Amino acid sequence: MPDPARLLEWYDRNRRRMPWRALPGERMTPYRVWLSEIMLQQTTVAAVIPYYEKFLSRFLDVAALAAAPSDEVMRAWAGLGYYARARNLHACAKAVAGLGGFPRDLEGLRALPGVGPYTAAAVAAIAFDVPVVPVDGNVERVVSRVFAITAALPGAKAEIAEGAARLGENGVRPGDFAQALFDLGATICTPTNPACGICPWMEACAARRLGIAAELPRKAARKVRPVRHGAHFWVQDGGGGVLLRRRPAKGLLGGTVELPGTAWRPEVWGEADAMAAAPMRAAWRRVGSIEHGFTHFALRLDVYFAEVGAIMGEGFVVPSAAVEAEALASVMRKCVRLIRGRSAG
Repeated sequence: MPDPARLLEWYDRNRRRMPWRALPGERMTPYRVWLSEIMLQQTTVAAVIPYYEKFLSRFLDVAALAAAPSDEVMRAWAGLGYYARARNLHACAKAVAGLGGFPRDLEGLRALPGVGPYTAAAVAAIAFDVPVVPVDGNVERVVSRVFAITAALPGAKAEIAEGAARLGENGVRPGDFAQALFDLGATICTPTNPACGICPWMEACAARRLGIAAELPRKAARKVRPVRHGAHFWVQDGGGGVLLRRRPAKGLLGGTVELPGTAWRPEVWGEADAMAAAPMRAAWRRVGSIEHGFTHFALRLDVYFAEVGAIMGEGFVVPSAAVEAEALASVMRKCVRLIRGRSAG
């Protein structure tokens, strides 16, 4: 069994500096822990840092976030993707404000909107020193190697969770222990070419002894992602106004702002079909296409441009210079960049 003290000694010397992480001997507020963990879901640390800092400058605490209009929250989130997280974040802030603060136990945290087992464990451990190990991708990798768990993911998740719980049974500095596991997976026990020779747990690692560390965790073969197609339209009036619309609150990219467009479907949108679905009659010209990847499908969009005397389509009009300030999803920002680069050509 790995020695938790050795991992904590390593962590005290090598801990990563991140804006949501407290200094040694200090305790991070549950608001900052929760906010960072929600943002880090499906997103890299490097991508999250500027959004996190911007978010904190706008919403200093959970009460400020709870009181903010939903449009303002969506604009601050725009570009981070997985927009259900932003809606749940706002709902959770309102629930926490109503409770007078974050619950300090796993059961109470799990009852909050948008808070699953991992996030509840992370907030409980890091903010309140509850002796629990949150299992993210880094911890999955460390645990699967330490115990040489050879079953493939996702089927191995239960066995990995059991192993993580065994590691955390010591109950020593639970918040630091959880973050030490995160850092070990991110910097030493990496997906490829793990640096086993400098790992504080190298002697206790079963996968290293068997020579299979780099092979773990094993994953089931991925299915080929289907491709969907669509078309979106930038229509601009004589005063420089651009037509936008808001997607339904629920569903993919819910609540974000977009250029008007077609449905996204498996079949390619021919030009005649696209013109029939345009927001209004105009002299449309295709300026190009963009590609974007979602978790379960790839998307290819044709982008059209037109100038008109007056905009008649459904939605709302904003000045061209203000389009990027709206709550645009990343895929729409790609469309806007394409327009900006080619519409004058």
